[in-house]
Order: sequence, then structure tokens, then C-alpha cells
Amino acid sequence: MLKVVILGAGNVAQHLYTAFLNQKSVAVIQCYNRKGILLHPDQKKEDIITDLNKLAQADMYILALSDDAIEEISSQLPFEDRLVVHTSGSVPMDIMQNSNKRGVLYPLQTFSKDTMIDFGSIPFCIEAEEENDMMLLKKLASTLSEKIYEISSEQRNIVHVSAVFVNNFTNYLFSIGNDICKENDIPFDILHPLIKETAQKATKMNPDKAQTGPAVRNDSKTIERHLEVLSHPSQQEIYNILTKAIQSKYGKKL
Repeated sequence: MLKVVILGAGNVAQHLYTAFLNQKSVAVIQCYNRKGILLHPDQKKEDIITDLNKLAQADMYILALSDDAIEEISSQLPFEDRLVVHTSGSVPMDIMQNSNKRGVLYPLQTFSKDTMIDFGSIPFCIEAEEENDMMLLKKLASTLSEKIYEISSEQRNIVHVSAVFVNNFTNYLFSIGNDICKENDIPFDILHPLIKETAQKATKMNPDKAQTGPAVRNDSKTIERHLEVLSHPSQQEIYNILTKAIQSKYGKKL
């Protein structure tokens, strides 16, 4: 059985802890966070520590921390030559203290506190310096998912910036759509079927071939009408930037 310690108390830490609870071949023997926060209602208080010097012996230490905290916490670990991995999409592996064996266990998904996650559908990007550590990471990740990729720090950073475009930026555009609907007394759920169809289409065909709308059609009259009804300069600016970007990519101009 793999003995694991999770450091952190955020969404990733909580979801990983919950997922490992159902795995017979993995035991989360201890968790660390500065405030002593329980990661699960069934977790025992004695399994939570707030002092790094009390960390138990384990096969792997998972730093499910904010990006800015990874280097600091890794430098404070009171041991050497143990496998320490972080879960960040953009932080390079070698930022961690090299007195320990280093690795990465990056679940490529967005995590929210109250939303259940099916880890079986989540890709895991893993990285390690030693082959034995890579095998251990594969063994751990395979208890949750079959989608495991050996990805370097450079590749992972590229994957992460791509994820920002398809997730974070896209969600921000959803929020703008919601604002526009709200300002005009229109229920946002009228757009839900369109959102779902757009996301599904992007997974079934090349997004280039799925591009539609007034920008790619060079429909200048519709574009002008849209800009007139947008009440905020920031919305108009984003509309113009995206319109020009689409037309530049598909060979059409304003």
C-alpha cells in the first residue's frame, strides 16, 4: 500500500484526499496545513498537523499548495531523499528543494469546493527525475485515472497556458454574457444549450472548423449593431479584440 501525505488545504488537496479515500491501495496517513483544517468530514483530527517537523514517514509527499508556496514549503521540509511532488500546472519541478527527490502530479482539471470530480476522466501529467519515482507516480495516478501522461515542465507550462484559454478565459466570457443578459432582463439559462453544444463540438471536431459568427462571416452590420447595444467600454473593447483576432486568423478584415 502506498503511504501518502498531503500538504495543503485548498480545493485540489481536498479533492485528492476524497478520491484517495476510496482506493484500497493508497492510504493518506497524514495531512498538513497551517490552520489544521480538515480535508473531509470523516477525517480524524489527529491526522492533521500544523507543524512540518511532525511529518510522518511516507512513500510520497504531495504539495497541493498555491504556486507561490511550493518553493517555500519544500525548503522547510525536515528530511532528505524522500519523494516530494507538487500539483501545479505552471511551476517547474526544479523550483523545489533538491535535497529531496522531486516530481509533479498535475491533475488537468478545474476544481471547485462544492463540485464533485470524476477523476476517472481527468488526465494526470506526471514528471520525475528518477525512473523509480516515475513508476511510483504512475502507480499512484493509475489508482484514479487511466489518462496518464509523462510531461516535462516545459510541456506542462504549455498545457497550462492552453488550459487558461479554454477554461479561465472562456469562463470570463461566460460571465460577460451573463452580465449582458442580466442588464437586459433576460435569463442567462437561455444560453445554456448553446454553451453545452459549443463545448461538445470542440471535443468532437477541430475548433477551426467549428468557428461561426458574424466575425468569421465578415458581417459588418451585425457587428456594428452588437457594439451599439454593449453598454460598457470594456465589453466593446473585448468584442473588438476578439472580432479582429478571429478575422485575422480566418483571413477576413473589418
